[in-house]
Amino acid sequence: MTAAGRPIRVLIVVSNLEYGGAQRQIVELANHVDAGECNIQICSLSAFVPLGEQLKDPSSLHIVVKRAKFDLTVVLRLAALIRRLRIDVVHGFLFDAEIAAQLAGRLAGVRAVLGSERNTAYELKRVQLLAHHLTRRCVDLVVANSSAGAVFSSRMRGHALQKYRVVRNGVDLERFRPVDGSRVRAELGWGSDILLVGMFASLKEQKNHPLLLRAAREVIKQVPNARFVFVGDVLWGGVDGSDSYAEQVRALIAELGLERVSRFLGNRNDLPELYSACDLSVLPSLFEGTPNVLLESMACGCPVVATDVSDNGIVAPDGKVGRIVPSMDQKALADALCELLANAELRRAYGRNARLWAEQEFAVPVMAGRMLAVYREALDLQESNSAS
Repeated sequence: MTAAGRPIRVLIVVSNLEYGGAQRQIVELANHVDAGECNIQICSLSAFVPLGEQLKDPSSLHIVVKRAKFDLTVVLRLAALIRRLRIDVVHGFLFDAEIAAQLAGRLAGVRAVLGSERNTAYELKRVQLLAHHLTRRCVDLVVANSSAGAVFSSRMRGHALQKYRVVRNGVDLERFRPVDGSRVRAELGWGSDILLVGMFASLKEQKNHPLLLRAAREVIKQVPNARFVFVGDVLWGGVDGSDSYAEQVRALIAELGLERVSRFLGNRNDLPELYSACDLSVLPSLFEGTPNVLLESMACGCPVVATDVSDNGIVAPDGKVGRIVPSMDQKALADALCELLANAELRRAYGRNARLWAEQEFAVPVMAGRMLAVYREALDLQESNSAS
């Protein structure tokens, strides 16, 4: 609640609402935050908003199209929306939306402006670093979804680490739960005799599909009934080289002779069934924040194997819900997969632990409550600064 006794009005500004991790968290937050305490509106800078269909309140979605790479008018139009909606807190997600949100928020005289950090260990172009530097004073707090991301972002952007708050992602435990995956297996033509390994990730370099593919060739030698399914697609418009990366991945499959044992399914809406159909899920990323796929897989009772980047070892404890392996270590990944595929009892134990761990640590209402606490803190900080 604000001092006036009404819910805090938050505008989340995001580049688009495609099938991405940050976008899914925004939808979950909007759907699960306490409506009596916080009213969340969402503004996409693109008309590409497929996840908008999952919003409980479709009228909360607004579109202010960014018409060009350097479209300064988007700041003016966004500021007008902020004024019209009488927003208290503006929260930007993803680079171009963050910069626009910070400038528009200050132009509109909003009470608090928040940034976000969703990843670690990536590189920014010089113009992006300059944009962060020029808008640094516009930001009151930055919400990171991992401790590693907060430390990395503090060094990269130049914000004091004290300005960061860590709110790890949440998962909808009602939607993501163990279900019958036999329909998916029937669709794939793979029965109960097949050991199915799933990778759920957009086709972008960060996710490191080649590491799993090279490990898969070794796995097949030891576990000939293993199969690999890839869920996810290129990013909208092929941004960040996603389209060319997808071509490289498909070429590598042919080079390694894995066509018979691999399937690409693109973006899907039946994720709980897909996770439940898998014996294991794998995330071989080069860097991460708090990966949604680990939370979703665990919530569905599917053991995970992930690389030891960012907070992965905290999110999915090694030896409790699956295996954490060194980044870029093909042999370690193949060994972990073979170990788990050969031990059904261990997989079942990890699967049970995974669901309990997700319930304990990553329920969406918990994430929403923590984010609401940050919004309140940001407003309190501004009020105390104004008073002094």
